[in-house]
Amino acid sequence: MSVNFNIAPVDNALAAGLQNKIDQKTKPLGSLGQLETLAFRIGLIQNNLLPQLNKPSILIFAGDHGIAASGVSAYPQSVTAQMLANFLTGGAAVNVFAKQNGLDLVIVDAGVNADLASHPNLIAAKIAKGTQNYLHASAMTITQCNQAIDTGASLVLQQHQAGCDCIGFGEMGIGNTSSAALLMHCLTQIPLEHCVGRGTGLNDQQLQQKVSLLQLALQKHPASDDPIQSLCTFGGFEIAMMVGAYLKAAELGMVIMVDGFIACSALLIAAALYPAVLDYCIFSHVSDEQGHRALLAEFSAKPLLDLQLRLGEGSGIALAYPLLTAAVNFLNTMASFTEAGVDNKTTD
Repeated sequence: MSVNFNIAPVDNALAAGLQNKIDQKTKPLGSLGQLETLAFRIGLIQNNLLPQLNKPSILIFAGDHGIAASGVSAYPQSVTAQMLANFLTGGAAVNVFAKQNGLDLVIVDAGVNADLASHPNLIAAKIAKGTQNYLHASAMTITQCNQAIDTGASLVLQQHQAGCDCIGFGEMGIGNTSSAALLMHCLTQIPLEHCVGRGTGLNDQQLQQKVSLLQLALQKHPASDDPIQSLCTFGGFEIAMMVGAYLKAAELGMVIMVDGFIACSALLIAAALYPAVLDYCIFSHVSDEQGHRALLAEFSAKPLLDLQLRLGEGSGIALAYPLLTAAVNFLNTMASFTEAGVDNKTTD
């Protein structure tokens, strides 16, 4: 399978200029902490001493998973379609936070196991009505995987052409923490039991059953650390679309906001294919799902928030976005020592 993108590492030519601009603001050196790091990173991504965040958007990809029929979730698969309807009527947590903080939401049917009514705010991009149960067969074919990656890339291109330069990706799909855990294990070799979490709220007995089922799934398929093969075997259509979305956003030089555990599993695949994608990523938060902290460590990522979230949907992105605007605003509008007529620190 061929996944073709042209992703250049971020250009560091402006690094010294950005750092000097940050250091000359009317404050002690480093006193704005992570906001300074964030402003520096956004400036590098956009290759601009005056970065802007235009039409920020969250794409929420929804898809169902065949493994849900085997009892890995506390909720039935029907919840995926029901929550999609909730997104479309503005009733979900991510709707609330996105509206509060000025982010557009785009809802995508990547592979929900239901016939969904058309809606002006729903993009119908269904690959199939859910993946296969990977206890019995690979989740998807190579052709389906390629189609999903291409679709995710195409949707990001549409956003970029509409003026968006800051984008993040959320997901919805009962059973997708199982896929994320398996992908994490396959690509990092971290023991499976350290990758599997409680998802939608499993009790101890249900969690052990989930681990056992996923161990059985691993035994059903040849061991592989190939990112595309792993994605085909254990992934979801929403995860595959996110892979394409990450890669296209990086190719276009967009600021990428990364959400939680499932979103990071998709990024793990994308980064295995094109490591430079990480140059464009800002990690919104560390979730309460077991495995996420270790997955962030694989990226050497320092998340902006630690709120014990484990919701998905892009909720962490919507909550963290005001920090990006604060970083850009202080860089662009805060006075320098010279402009304010304030004495700078003397040197010994």
